[in-house]
Amino acid sequence: MTTDMTADTTTGARDIRLVVLDMAGTTVADGGLVERAFAAAAAELGVEPGSADHAEKLDYVRATMGESKISVFRHLFGDESLAQRASTAFEKAYGDLVDAGLIAPVPGAREAIEEVAGSGRTVVLTTGFARVTQDAVLAALGWQDLVPLTLCPADAGGRGRPFPDMVLEAFVRTKAAEDVRHVAVAGDTSYDVLSGVRAGAGLIAGVRTGAHGDAEFRAAGATHVLDSVAALPALLTGAR
Repeated sequence: MTTDMTADTTTGARDIRLVVLDMAGTTVADGGLVERAFAAAAAELGVEPGSADHAEKLDYVRATMGESKISVFRHLFGDESLAQRASTAFEKAYGDLVDAGLIAPVPGAREAIEEVAGSGRTVVLTTGFARVTQDAVLAALGWQDLVPLTLCPADAGGRGRPFPDMVLEAFVRTKAAEDVRHVAVAGDTSYDVLSGVRAGAGLIAGVRTGAHGDAEFRAAGATHVLDSVAALPALLTGAR
């Protein structure tokens, strides 16, 4: 099911030339591995499991799903060296979980990406993880050659979502669209949506397969909400 968040949009779905998709929670199902990896990072810095401090930090991690992970750890631990330690521990733990086979594509995600690409549009995959983790996920799924470009915050000058940098980096690098209004952004968090809004994207879809829901998407400025990224090709062709 597709929900329109606005009565009218500046750009028609058929005009979209570049599609920027989030990974974990949007195209990749990871079954809550972020929280498990956070537990490892917290332990590395001496945060006691079950403590009020641990619960408070975990709540923040949940609230900021989609944000660059190093930014999250900078907020949680303040000191840059501590944030880097936490980030390194997080990325290692997440990578180990990926290597253990605990991720899978969101049902229909690969097919949706291939259908969108087959329609002559360019698809870019983005993440809030570090490049090493993004590459591990792509390798685990056999997606290394699925799209022409994948981006992490470091590829866009270091700022991840909710900043628009990765969307704009995709726009600049691919040259797939003449206008940012011909860009679509889709993701499972309000941060994905907000990055699309700030980039001036013409179509911004929240998907219900991850961290956030309709209320968060609406508040962040989504133009559409989809049950899954699998519904995106139909939206882009006007067949929804």
